[in-house]
Amino acid sequence: MNPYVRDRINRKLETLSDERLYQILDYVEFLESKYAEKPAPVTNVFQKFTDGVEDTLRAGGLAAGTVVEAVGFLNKAMGVLNNVAQTTKTVATDVVSTAKTVADQIGAPPPTPPGAPPTAASGTPPGTPPSPPATPA
Repeated sequence: MNPYVRDRINRKLETLSDERLYQILDYVEFLESKYAEKPAPVTNVFQKFTDGVEDTLRAGGLAAGTVVEAVGFLNKAMGVLNNVAQTTKTVATDVVSTAKTVADQIGAPPPTPPGAPPTAASGTPPGTPPSPPATPA
């Protein structure tokens, strides 16, 4: 997108009410459906949910200001959920890293993910049945 045109459009949009901005959004979505040269960028599941709620509220005839407030709350919640997801990913990465470090220190084979086939490092090749227990003589 041409940054100069985008900036000019943004300057014009800043002068309009929320009601007019929703009319412009409807028109842009119409133009996109008819003339888009490339697919719209993929949004995450939280953004799709927020867009759906926004469209439903607008279709229900709520005032634009009410819709804007509701979407603002949803965006704040989306930010919190994104932070939780990122933190969870970081913690999981740290746990795996620590497990690998401990395994290296004690000379144990590295942990395998659940459902993964055993490796040669575990002592038996994959597909080998376990040996029967030894019987005393």
